Amino acid sequence: MKKFNFFTLLAVLTLALIGSHPAWAHAVVTHSSLQLSPVPVNRASQVQLSFNSQVELDLSQVFLVSAGDAMQTIQAKKGAQPGQVLLELPALKPGEYAIKLKIFAADGHLSEDLLRFFVTQPE
Repeated sequence: MKKFNFFTLLAVLTLALIGSHPAWAHAVVTHSSLQLSPVPVNRASQVQLSFNSQVELDLSQVFLVSAGDAMQTIQAKKGAQPGQVLLELPALKPGEYAIKLKIFAADGHLSEDLLRFFVTQPE
């Protein structure tokens, strides 16, 4: 009976230790400047994204998607903070757009996301 209790206790402690370590399996967008400020009409701009983990930009791909599912690669560079990425958008006409992300987390996991946004004329 004592061996059973010892092994049960050992198993519970092992599971508790395994479960207590954070495991960032994917890079997830936690903040986007698209939520706070609109993309200007007919002027190049920058979008700031924050991820829950470090990202490997050399292995990642970022695309601008416009009408008709036309995709073009856009430049992404590391920001000042860990997990921060800056995207360079070209001058855009009014319309609906999306940023398609294929991001590798520093731990090697691939995440894909689609961030939709609108460019509108100011009133």
